[in-house]
Amino acid sequence: MLHPDAMLVRQEVFVEEQGFHDEFDDIDEIADHYLLYVDGEIAGCCRVFPSKDNGKYTLGRLAIRKKYRGQSYGSLIMRKVEAWIKKNSIPALELSAQVRVRPFYEALGYIASDDEYLDEGCPHIHMEKAFI
Repeated sequence: MLHPDAMLVRQEVFVEEQGFHDEFDDIDEIADHYLLYVDGEIAGCCRVFPSKDNGKYTLGRLAIRKKYRGQSYGSLIMRKVEAWIKKNSIPALELSAQVRVRPFYEALGYIASDDEYLDEGCPHIHMEKAFI
């Protein structure tokens, strides 16, 4: 179930800042949601859910509110997700990254696989990191 704080962050980042329209979907009902708080205020979030038929998990909707960017909070939330992935012996974590943030994920060890594609007019690329 999508927490109201995650909804707030995603509304701010993806809908208001970036202009996406199809931000909320049925995956929100089955995903595990990670929320990051700084001094009691919601700073960021993401969701993780099983990929289709391959044993991997998918990370999506990683968002950090504007005033918290550039302070390594994105890396922090990724480390928390990756710790859970390792603990549960998940073979890999995959994601669909906006091309503009590809270097962020590459710095964390994710590898691009496939060509770029458009999602709501925004260039994206599939990325993956193996854990087993």
